[in-house]
Amino acid sequence: MNSVPRGTNELNSPWIQAGRLAFIALYVVTLLAALAWALSNVRQIDPQNRALVLHFGALARVQNAGLLLAWPRPFEQVVLLPAADRVLERRVEGLLRSAAAQDGDRVATLATPLNDTLAGSGYLLTGDAGVVQLDVRVFYKVSDPYAYVLQGDHVLPALDRLVTRSALTLAAARDLDTILVARPELLGNDHQAAERRERLRGDLVQSINQRLADLAASGQGIGLEVTRVDVQSSLPEPAVSAFNAVLTASQQADKAVANARTEAEKLTQSANQQADRSLQVAHAQASERLALARAQTATVQSLAQEQRNGTDPQMLLRIYRERLPQILGRAGSVTTVDPKDDSRLIIQGAEQ
Repeated sequence: MNSVPRGTNELNSPWIQAGRLAFIALYVVTLLAALAWALSNVRQIDPQNRALVLHFGALARVQNAGLLLAWPRPFEQVVLLPAADRVLERRVEGLLRSAAAQDGDRVATLATPLNDTLAGSGYLLTGDAGVVQLDVRVFYKVSDPYAYVLQGDHVLPALDRLVTRSALTLAAARDLDTILVARPELLGNDHQAAERRERLRGDLVQSINQRLADLAASGQGIGLEVTRVDVQSSLPEPAVSAFNAVLTASQQADKAVANARTEAEKLTQSANQQADRSLQVAHAQASERLALARAQTATVQSLAQEQRNGTDPQMLLRIYRERLPQILGRAGSVTTVDPKDDSRLIIQGAEQ
């Protein structure tokens, strides 16, 4: 019978073998974990992103799309950011009417009105003491990755405050009609108001970027740049009915004015026609009278011309003799006095 050394039996015992396998497994797991830790910051950066590499908290480099090779934590930290040309959108909730105010609008009455905080929620005061609501959507890009990462969770709240402040300032510097079409009857009278309405978005973008630049100059930048702003302006619901009533009244007034102008134009045309007709009749009558007068005075004018020319010295005596019997024949009785001798009378004799 063969004998096995006692030490060999102890090394081949199940417990020792189990411990050896557990050690090998733990060693392999440790190696895999170490390898995963060593390659934890080796990754592929998508085209819509870029990576900011921080070496012990300090900015090391910015990696665009592609393969990123960086030391693992805590040596280097990798933060994924939007690409430089990627535009992000954010709706500014601070300019909207709060849910509590909307609920209060449904239950508020004259006896129990809303308090000042809820009543003014979501409303902006314009330069002409009007009230307007603005729904603003901001489109922005990350221009300074380090400042963006440094500010962290404060970036978007700061952007909301900047947009709200700029909107308040621009609304206070404009009247209601340069923000939205509140009174359509003024559209044709004020072309500058329409131009200012078109410039509202551009002015808002410029104001926000100016405030962002001021923050960056003071060392408190949030690393954003606004590229575009969409603004939807509207009137408060209680004011819509009032403006509609005013618009209806102005339309009715315009209609009445148009009808009055139509009637006035008709009267003017009728009067002009009558005046033209009277003028034409007057011209015709004047022409007839002038022709008749010229015909009646033609003989006299010809005799006067002959008298001035002296071609017929006995013309007056001849005319007197020709016309006097006709004149005296029409008279019932005639008494003639000799101008040279008033003592004699010429008495017409009896007709033979």
